[in-house]
Amino acid sequence: MLVFGTQMHIITFFFVSVEVVILFYLIIFRLARPDDRTVFLNIALIFLLLTYNISGGLLPDPNLPGSFFLQVSIAYATGFITPCYFPYYVYKAFGLARLKYHAYKGVFLFLIIPYFLFVAAFAMSDDLKVAQNLLILPVLYSSWLIILVFRSIRDKYNNNFSSMESKQELTVLLLSLAPWISLPVISFLDIGQAIEASATNIGFLLLFSLQVKQNIQQIRIDHERLLESESRLRTWNTNLQDEVNKRTVELEKAHQIRSSYFINLVHETKTPLTLIQNYLGEYINKHGSAEELDIVKGSVDKLTTDVINLFDIERFSKGIDVYRHNKVSDFSKILESRLPLFEYYCSKQNIKLITSIEENIYLKADPNAINRITNNIIENAIKFTDEGGEITISLFRKNLNIIFSVQDNGVGIPPSLQKKIFEPYYQIGHKNTSLQGMGLGLPIVKKVVDSLAGEIVIESNPDYGSGTKVLIILTKHDLKAEDIPVQSSTEASNPNYQFADYAIEDSAYLPERRSILLVEDNKAMLQFLCNKFRGKFNVYYALNGADALKKLQELPVIPDLILSDIMMDKMDGFSFAKAISEQTSYNHIPIVFLTAKSTPTDRLKGLKLGAIDFVSKPFSFEELNLKIETILLNISKQQTAILNSSIQSLKTLKSLNNENLTVNSDSKFDRNIRLLSLTNREIEIAKLIVKGKTYREIANELFISEKTVTKHIQNMFEKADVSNKVGFINKLMQ
Repeated sequence: MLVFGTQMHIITFFFVSVEVVILFYLIIFRLARPDDRTVFLNIALIFLLLTYNISGGLLPDPNLPGSFFLQVSIAYATGFITPCYFPYYVYKAFGLARLKYHAYKGVFLFLIIPYFLFVAAFAMSDDLKVAQNLLILPVLYSSWLIILVFRSIRDKYNNNFSSMESKQELTVLLLSLAPWISLPVISFLDIGQAIEASATNIGFLLLFSLQVKQNIQQIRIDHERLLESESRLRTWNTNLQDEVNKRTVELEKAHQIRSSYFINLVHETKTPLTLIQNYLGEYINKHGSAEELDIVKGSVDKLTTDVINLFDIERFSKGIDVYRHNKVSDFSKILESRLPLFEYYCSKQNIKLITSIEENIYLKADPNAINRITNNIIENAIKFTDEGGEITISLFRKNLNIIFSVQDNGVGIPPSLQKKIFEPYYQIGHKNTSLQGMGLGLPIVKKVVDSLAGEIVIESNPDYGSGTKVLIILTKHDLKAEDIPVQSSTEASNPNYQFADYAIEDSAYLPERRSILLVEDNKAMLQFLCNKFRGKFNVYYALNGADALKKLQELPVIPDLILSDIMMDKMDGFSFAKAISEQTSYNHIPIVFLTAKSTPTDRLKGLKLGAIDFVSKPFSFEELNLKIETILLNISKQQTAILNSSIQSLKTLKSLNNENLTVNSDSKFDRNIRLLSLTNREIEIAKLIVKGKTYREIANELFISEKTVTKHIQNMFEKADVSNKVGFINKLMQ
């Protein structure tokens, strides 16, 4: 019974329909599990079966295009291609190792080549029966495959066929292969398309069913493992969550204890600081101030401010109200009362201050909170504005709001950092003004503004121009008849930081003294060290590593020792030490780090860069001075030993060369040197000039700067009454 007026039997059509459904199912399954290679093998198998059934069912047909020879060749081609796939399929899907050779090579020798021989015989004889006689080779090859399949299954199960799985696999594989062995006989006898389709398709569908069954079993195993893993994971999560909760409670308790200890410590510190401030103020009022007392007072004021900030930030973090906003404050008056102080500090920094304060601006706030906001914002603007810069302070109404604005033309704040600056202890590096803080000013301002339901807006982008504009937006208060505005705060009127002038100068060069280069960004500390060392050393200073590198090129002499801080802007101490180590003119200079940052990691890093010691802040100057004297003494001893060793080596070398080592003290050169009254350093330079050395070569050999060499040579020219090196050499040798 044929279908649709074609040569396809209804049995063949049935198998085609079933296999089309299976193909679509497998494609969907493949999309769901793209990493499952077995599904791809099954898709290829079903596709080849469909191709075989369609071509074998429709061809040959005189109603279709193409000759009888071409149609038969195509039909037989699909009948050969499908068996060619069988060894590869069972090798990959069932893991039969013995079939590897046939999966990749055997099918080409025993199936593909016989097919081409079949086509050639059919073309030459024009007789299909004659060509079918050549199919004996594929039949023999298929019989050989049956034996190989049996052996492969035996190896797979270690010669044990007692299990149901091994029996099923062996039976299905043999049943699926047997119809393809008998296919030439079926074709030769011409017993019908229905029998041929049934025999071949049922065998392969059984093979597919077995593979699907194994796949389903594996999926079930994977599913059970997944359920078990999920159950175990839930148990772990529950235990872990319990442990996390327990640990969190412990950490919270520990944090509360530490916070309480910290707050108590800060609170206890405020009392002695208050006593120190008051007694120091009374002493200055009675006996007058001095430079040292001003430095002490500024340092105590800074320490007091830091302690207060630490205390307040901890209280804010605990949700404690630092300020009570139950008063009506006259913002205009409070700000105006602070302006003279900031005008003074701006004049000290050579900064132009422009103000625009609108009168009678009120808000419901603690006056001390307003004072805290204005102090921090304006002081920050002064810190970040260079000399000759400009700051604009404005206070005005806008609709229902108050706008307090401070604008500078400093370096600016990148947009990526404009939120971080309100995080406690975060700091942006700035120019060296000796105004280092703890990074608490702006976070406290943010807390205060939040408590007033206000907003802080930062307008700044260094990529498009310098300067920063800070806007504090608060809600204005309409003054009522019963309101009594507060016009000043009760907090101390002194600023958080002292903008003191520190008179720091390099020492005048004295040849008989050792030289020290101090690299420190805190001007108060720098002035202290300069004043202490100036009595016995040539002291030179720089505010950071970059300035120090530049200073080395300008000094009249190469320093005997460098005393450097680590944490500095532009170039820190480590980067400076690394730069020094890479320069042959300076890499012999010993470096001592004077810093508050002296962890074991920092020490190891510094020692690798060539540092010979770390002195931690706070320190005793007597101890520091003793260390430096010891280091310089050891250097002097080493230099003397090296010099003596070099002289001895030179004498030995000259002796080996049979040169006359006797120095004629009455030679013309020595006599002229005595007549010119040259110093020891000038004699050294004169000898090198006679040898034809350049100024730079003389500087490198004597470890002094080229500038110093030039100065000495000018002095020698004056003593010899000459104007150039040629005249000077003639003067010495005549």
